Amino acid sequence: MTAPTAAPAPATAETPPPRRWLVLGLLGAGQFMLILDITVVNVALPHISADLHLDRIALTWALTAYTLCFGGLMLLGGRLADLLGARRTVLAGLAIFIAASALSGAAHTATTLIAGRALQGAGAAILSPAALSIVTTTFTGGARNKALGVWAALGGTGSAVGVLLGGALTAGPGWRWIFLINVPVGVAVLAALPLLTRAWPATRRRERLDLPGAMLITAATGAAIYGFTTAGDDGWSGVRTLVPLAAAVVLTAGFVLLERGRRQPLLDLRLLTRRPMAAGAFLMLVATALLVGGLFLGSFWLQHVRGFTALATGLAFLPTAVMTIAGAHLGSRILGHAGGRAAAAGGLGVAAAGAAVATAWLSAPGLIIGLAVLAAGLGATFVAATSTALAHVDPQQAGVASGAVNTFHELGAAIGVAVVSSLAAAGLGADPTSTGFTRGLLFIVIVGVIAAAVAAVLIPAGRPPAGAVRHMH
Repeated sequence: MTAPTAAPAPATAETPPPRRWLVLGLLGAGQFMLILDITVVNVALPHISADLHLDRIALTWALTAYTLCFGGLMLLGGRLADLLGARRTVLAGLAIFIAASALSGAAHTATTLIAGRALQGAGAAILSPAALSIVTTTFTGGARNKALGVWAALGGTGSAVGVLLGGALTAGPGWRWIFLINVPVGVAVLAALPLLTRAWPATRRRERLDLPGAMLITAATGAAIYGFTTAGDDGWSGVRTLVPLAAAVVLTAGFVLLERGRRQPLLDLRLLTRRPMAAGAFLMLVATALLVGGLFLGSFWLQHVRGFTALATGLAFLPTAVMTIAGAHLGSRILGHAGGRAAAAGGLGVAAAGAAVATAWLSAPGLIIGLAVLAAGLGATFVAATSTALAHVDPQQAGVASGAVNTFHELGAAIGVAVVSSLAAAGLGADPTSTGFTRGLLFIVIVGVIAAAVAAVLIPAGRPPAGAVRHMH
């Protein structure tokens, strides 16, 4: 395995690692499980509540404990990948995630379930940035665009398939299998990866881990995600919304001050001031917010307004999953020919058009078609986000840079659900179809249009320079 800390080889001496596409498939399977677990719980929550006798607060934590730890610990996971080597970090994170999935599936109390979900998030935060850093440092040129297209498709498709799989498993073997299914898949990946990457070089750097910085940014990110999540229940002026968000601002300021004085910081703050990284983070935040927010609205509307079953709701999102893959594939081709600006601005424009279809034609067919078009556009946007952010990052910073990008993925998911649920809640009682859900979908349209315009200005024009791609190997 070419770890993100390996010294870059001369371009003439570079040879692709053996079986790298098969390794990408295994890493993709691991990443797919992580993204899937963000939404797989949604459909199963009523059944979990009935079996474990969970109150509203416990149900909320069963949903948010995962994203809190996933997003909050992401930068720490990325830094561990840089210091210990991406291969070791991937295997450690995957082992933790497997154990936590088994714990969640076997839970018989609220405490055990929430602890399992939190531990799942910790394992995901260790695994995800390390896996992405392997992808960005192993593939170069056109192959890198294809690999990032696969990775981006996993991110978007996992959210949609989570609803589909959650409905199917809950209606079939039972809700426990939304967690237990991760065990055999994870064990297979855990056994195969070391065998396939045995001949790959692996390095590590002997530096001290910035634990105070890790604690500050973890607390800041966790507070922000919690605040955005509770806004859906308490509103934007609620104490449980404002206090965590204010704490997140204060903790982030403390993190910035601490990192500026560190010789070996957790995150080189200059990384976030670079235009490509800032643009990629913006795209990841917006694309995830629009996709997860749209899935939340669609799932709620189909089940609670139209009376769809859990399984029928899941099947309704199958076109969304397929179109996410198609959009990511098309986005990777656009990226290679016209660059990230065209892929992102065009993708966000298509996404806004899809949301507009769902807004104007709020029916089961209209919603399914609109969300599928939305997903196609966002699939291309995910490719542009990842490629733009990581194309010019040094190999020694690949892990923490990947962690930063993935942190914005989790923030986007929390913000998207919080905002659209608050907007939809305004009309859920009296006129949910014409008032609440239309308002939430219209918000997605407006944000998509604005984001497309911002992307057209913010993202550097043209394709990434060949040297920038090559030095990532």
